[in-house]
Amino acid sequence: MPLGTANDFAVGCGIPPDPEKALALCLKGQVLPIDIGKANEHWFLNVASVGFGAEVDSDHSRLNSNACLALPAYTVMGAILAMNFHHYHGRLTSPDREITGSGPIAIVGNGRQTGGGGRSLRCARIDDGCSDVLVVVRSRRCVTHRRARVQELSPDGEYISYWANTVGPSSTPKKSIPVNLDGEPVRFSSVRYEAVPRAIRLIVPPNCPLLSATS
Repeated sequence: MPLGTANDFAVGCGIPPDPEKALALCLKGQVLPIDIGKANEHWFLNVASVGFGAEVDSDHSRLNSNACLALPAYTVMGAILAMNFHHYHGRLTSPDREITGSGPIAIVGNGRQTGGGGRSLRCARIDDGCSDVLVVVRSRRCVTHRRARVQELSPDGEYISYWANTVGPSSTPKKSIPVNLDGEPVRFSSVRYEAVPRAIRLIVPPNCPLLSATS
């Protein structure tokens, strides 16, 4: 049931945002096993955002004690933090890739959307037993651009590195780093991510875009 602020996972799955329609889907939709993400011993369903993205989500959660703020608070808080953001230094590795250096944002995902509608992980699927990883590196300009502009950049260019279908990525920052797991803020000095295959069952609409058969 999509009852949160942004409902990124539900929207990505094609689950109706209207509660009545979502309940109707519960009665007639297809039940399928899907993956769940794990960061050390912490679980997440949609995405783990690291660094700047986690700061935005964490501060938005504290700011949004009044329901009238809702989604605009993501934009407001993002703009405030972008003026004072800093790079996080460390190493991100997978069995076949590695990045060592600094950057403001990394996203490890089971789903595709984060931050109130941004389609950050365009290839992620919820039933492939893998994670997708997006890393933004080096540039303040990338952080302050609108999402659409960031998405237009090359997926493996000067500013962005995108890893699709990755197994067991891990991060070792030089100091503890903020991580946001589906809206829940934590801090890690090191973290290993994994996609746990077929961990739960989910009722999805026909032609759910996050399934391997329809992606």
